[in-house]
Amino acid sequence: MFRNIREYINETELKITLLKNRVNVLNYDRIRDITDKEIILTKGNDKIKIIGNNLKLNKLLDQEVLIIGNILRVELDD
Repeated sequence: MFRNIREYINETELKITLLKNRVNVLNYDRIRDITDKEIILTKGNDKIKIIGNNLKLNKLLDQEVLIIGNILRVELDD
């Protein structure tokens, strides 16, 4: 049990969770660009692009963001 808690706390790998009308991104480095049609995040040299309509940052924590809206696609460029 403690191992699972330690792994969760120390996790540094990029994690993207797709939900209905939501995208949760964990362990990103920075928000590069925000519009209502596109949000771009970076993790090292990787670029995460969320494309859709009426996009908004719903929850913003240190290293975690929840994006809501009509999500059309998510692109990962490395």
